[in-house]
Amino acid sequence: MTNKLDDEIIEEIRRRRQLMPSHSDYDLKDLKRITKDLQRQERESDKPVVQRQPRKPQLLPKRSSV
Repeated sequence: MTNKLDDEIIEEIRRRRQLMPSHSDYDLKDLKRITKDLQRQERESDKPVVQRQPRKPQLLPKRSSV
């Protein structure tokens, strides 16, 4: 179940994705440039940016060969 805040975040992500150049074909240089630009936008924004601790990978149980 999603709440209004979740929906707003998803919509913001979609808006920003549409603003990114789609012609890059995921070229690494373009992706680095896009990342730097997004980080600059975060720094210059007056909106808070959430900083979370990295998650530890979870080990999956081994599957039996039966």
